Amino acid sequence: MELILKQDVQDLGFKDDIVTVKNGYGRNYLIPQGLAELATPSAKKVLAENLKQRAHKEKQLIAEAQEVADKLKAMEIKIAAKVGAGDKLFGSVTHIDLAEAIQKEGEMIDRKYINIQGGSVKRVGPYQAKIRLHREVVLDFPFEVIAEAK
Repeated sequence: MELILKQDVQDLGFKDDIVTVKNGYGRNYLIPQGLAELATPSAKKVLAENLKQRAHKEKQLIAEAQEVADKLKAMEIKIAAKVGAGDKLFGSVTHIDLAEAIQKEGEMIDRKYINIQGGSVKRVGPYQAKIRLHREVVLDFPFEVIAEAK
């Protein structure tokens, strides 16, 4: 079943992408939730026209996302967490904590666009996260989890 996405769908595609999914997933989840519509020939023509008109705005959005990426590259984030024996954390550090740490440094990043390998961090040390600022601008962001001062 071919669908046109109305919104970004994690692990499937971005807004205005034409994707092929199984019939049940499209009919029972994507369409009723308002995340997609059927990719009929007329809908594809409308989409093509909209994308043409949006091409100029898209260049500007990419440039803005690249500026934010440059600012993020200059940041050095250290997240303090309570630590037990053997460098294990009490709890974990997730994308929510990373988003808050970045916000304290002055950049606003929506936490749903931050992806930490493995989902969460449970030990002290350096880690990498992928931050998606735009469909064409994805940043590998290094950060470090350190022991909280007692």
